[in-house]
Amino acid sequence: MYTTAIDDELRRIERDVVEGERRLAEQEALVIELKRQNQETAKAEAELERMRGEQRRRDQDRQRLLSRLQP
Repeated sequence: MYTTAIDDELRRIERDVVEGERRLAEQEALVIELKRQNQETAKAEAELERMRGEQRRRDQDRQRLLSRLQP
């Protein structure tokens, strides 16, 4: 892969990582609010775990691309 293509992909993934962090924060806030209201949290917590898995994969992709840019 050419450096320019790696740079483009890295920029895309970094945007996705930032957006993923924002969505994770929203989901975490939802779980906290549901708990505060003594409501069922199982579905929200399961979604949070799924989202965390996606975020880990994005972080791994970012690290993989960064390592390809190393001399």
